[in-house]
Amino acid sequence: MLQQIFMKTPLWVWPLLAFLLYRGVAASKDREVGLSRLFIIPAVMLGLSIQGIASTFGTNLAAAPVWFGFMLVGTLMAWHFFDSSSVSVLPEKGRVALRGSWSQMALIMGIFMTKYAVNVTLSMNPGLNQQLAFAAMVCALYGVFNGVFVGQLLRIVSIYRGGLVTTHKLL
Repeated sequence: MLQQIFMKTPLWVWPLLAFLLYRGVAASKDREVGLSRLFIIPAVMLGLSIQGIASTFGTNLAAAPVWFGFMLVGTLMAWHFFDSSSVSVLPEKGRVALRGSWSQMALIMGIFMTKYAVNVTLSMNPGLNQQLAFAAMVCALYGVFNGVFVGQLLRIVSIYRGGLVTTHKLL
């Protein structure tokens, strides 16, 4: 059965997985990043989630509000629990220094595996996308994962902007 699942997986999924694994491993190492690059993975993950929700639950009116509500929860949790000491502002370079963490890999794989599992599940049981509990569970997972990405991104941008203000006050 696993062999059939992998054989029926579209070819484009494997390069996407390789890219996401690469980005997850890169995030595990200390690095300097320009602000614009910080938006790449959250945007890709947001796109995967929205595409997954739209293609799976398109006309289900509960999908979007559940996703959005859980995204807010994830955003607030990430904002609150974010370790500010893991970010250093480098205003002269227009960059931030980030301490490496495997949490990004966990989030990336969480969304990827959720999307993959949902597609496999629906290929074996196509009517499941009409069940409210299934839709709510999937949208809640996507929402929390996306919210954590958004919350971390907003927190880093806030730290960066605060660092710029502090730097300018010193001058």
